[in-house]
Amino acid sequence: MTTYVVAHGAWSSGFVWKRMHPLMRERGHALFTPSLTGLGERFHQTSPSVDLEMHIRDVCNVLFHEDLHDVVLIGHSYGGMVATGVADRMPERLRKIVYLDAFVPRDGESLFDRLSDGAREHMLSGAEREGDGWRVPSTPLPEDTSPEDAVWITPRRHPQPIETVRQRLHLRNGETKLPRHYIYCTTPMMGDVFGQFAERARTEPGWGYDEIDASHNPHVTVPEVLAEMLDRIGG
Repeated sequence: MTTYVVAHGAWSSGFVWKRMHPLMRERGHALFTPSLTGLGERFHQTSPSVDLEMHIRDVCNVLFHEDLHDVVLIGHSYGGMVATGVADRMPERLRKIVYLDAFVPRDGESLFDRLSDGAREHMLSGAEREGDGWRVPSTPLPEDTSPEDAVWITPRRHPQPIETVRQRLHLRNGETKLPRHYIYCTTPMMGDVFGQFAERARTEPGWGYDEIDASHNPHVTVPEVLAEMLDRIGG
């Protein structure tokens, strides 16, 4: 059995991984999909003080309180920022980091630092216009999301606290020595912001690499394919 823990994406929460739970159980694995502070069922906890470090602590607390070891940590999208921080803080509990169409920050970088000027300004202006300066409105769902899934997911997506994407990640132990694997979704969205990280994984030593024929949320649109891939990578 392999234990997988997910750091989910922005505006989202653990609920959106519900299709993956039975698929991973069928393969003999445990899957934890905690919701980060201020999102999903924890939306009532949102505030301007919610930042990237708080989300890192959220996942570290899951590792500690569930007494998890030898974990394959999955960072999806924004969750790559969180997973990188968790790997820096608690590397002794991890086996591998899997970045699923995710940001892979270097020391001192924020999510904003890896966006285009236009994308960053769009998020900032949205927060000013609709979120009192600190709640970033959600982006549209990927085009391959079915109408039924859109009805399920859209009302459960909540604004992202701005400090989670503006705060810079400071690594206490430098670049991780843990094995890393990148899964690149080949139907890009958001101007293919994740292509830069896929290229890094393809060219730097110490990385595994896969591509999946899906847009940004394969855990929603092609969960069986993703479960098979994670089973292989985690094993």
